[in-house]
Amino acid sequence: MLDSIRWNADLIRRYDQAGPRYTSYPTAAQFNDKVGSFDLLHALRSSRLASQPLSLYVHLPFCANACHYCSRNKVITKDRGRVGPYLERLEKEIELIACHLGQDQIVEQLHFGGGTPTFLSHADLRRLMNQLRQHFHLQDDDHGDFSIEVDPREADWPTIGLLRELGFNRISISLQDLDPDVQRAINRMQTLEQTRTIIEAARTLQYRSLNIDLTYGLPLQDPTRFAKTVQAVIDLQPDRLSLFNYAHLPEQFPSQRRINPAELPNSAEKLIMLEQSIELLTDAGYRYIGMDHFALPDDELAMAQEDASLQRNFQGYTTHGHCDLVGLGVSAISQVGDLYCQNSLDISDYQRQLDQGQLPIIKGLRCNRDDRIRRAVIQALICDFELSFEHIEREHAINFKSYFAEPWPMLEKMAVDGLIELTDAHLIIQPTGRLLAHSICMLFDHYLPEHAAHGYSRVI
Repeated sequence: MLDSIRWNADLIRRYDQAGPRYTSYPTAAQFNDKVGSFDLLHALRSSRLASQPLSLYVHLPFCANACHYCSRNKVITKDRGRVGPYLERLEKEIELIACHLGQDQIVEQLHFGGGTPTFLSHADLRRLMNQLRQHFHLQDDDHGDFSIEVDPREADWPTIGLLRELGFNRISISLQDLDPDVQRAINRMQTLEQTRTIIEAARTLQYRSLNIDLTYGLPLQDPTRFAKTVQAVIDLQPDRLSLFNYAHLPEQFPSQRRINPAELPNSAEKLIMLEQSIELLTDAGYRYIGMDHFALPDDELAMAQEDASLQRNFQGYTTHGHCDLVGLGVSAISQVGDLYCQNSLDISDYQRQLDQGQLPIIKGLRCNRDDRIRRAVIQALICDFELSFEHIEREHAINFKSYFAEPWPMLEKMAVDGLIELTDAHLIIQPTGRLLAHSICMLFDHYLPEHAAHGYSRVI
């Protein structure tokens, strides 16, 4: 078993910096308009010829209410009638994509994200799943990894029953905080009982996994209040738990302008909240997977990290990183081979392009040799906390120390400070450095200097 985190507030203050969370390398900040629908179709053809397994992501952007902290691509509306026209275009996109893939390409992973996927009616959810099953070869329920984000305010027992019937076996619940004052400040009133009802339904119906999202650094939070929320969530015993740092970027996300910055906890309070949360979760038996994520030891992610098969892509940590990822819906991102591409972020533009029979790709990137080398390095560090130089040298025909001569002095400094163990053969992130894995990965990011002002938030 990997050692637990060793807390060192001084090193966190010294090394924590704003940067990517590396769900991909290169990151989406490097996407450009030189990539279009033809590039995706060519990549899909190669995927079909190689009979690559697939992972599908479906973006459903609608929310009935605006959560002030949220930074996702979403459409706030009370009008459920807006779903129908969107599904019509989504079905067109499914058809356009599927005809370039083979029926022997099994969909091992499916995720519905948003927005609020459970904003859709039962009939609409059934319609969408029928469309996906008609055009893709979805793995059966016992083996497929099919997940959906569930809002307990928009779901009940019948909803969870329907989702199970449709093949979903994992759910993720956004909770953030249970304190009523904090909930009012972020415009997300959600009781513990609402959340518990969904969890009990999922367990009764034998969902394989349950994840809960929490956020620290929200307005009116303090260490005492947040510790109560974390303990209440531990009592619910989710298989996985995400603990995100709230990034206040009102210039990028207009909904955050409704948050009073004077009510935000300071950096010292946030560090205390994080330290307390880690202690509570560790004492309760949760393993730190990395990049905000915790899991019980018998969860698939924890076991994959144990045997060095854990991977990371645009859906976060996964055991299906070997799959080609196909993103469907407004703003969705695909990763097919060495090609990244993203759909239009504007729902009107997304729908208009599909009405014209075109895939709504607006930007992307094709990885070069250097990207592949650095991607392999960052993937190993962020998933395994260790890196064998010999493995990278053998796979990519380089001399590691020569190729990465520029960051080597900084790596040596990190080794002196105890964040990493550095030898001529390997780099191992120590327990003191695991919360700072993103800062270590940033040393290997070729693009970071030119995107230093991109508006990244701090991870811690």
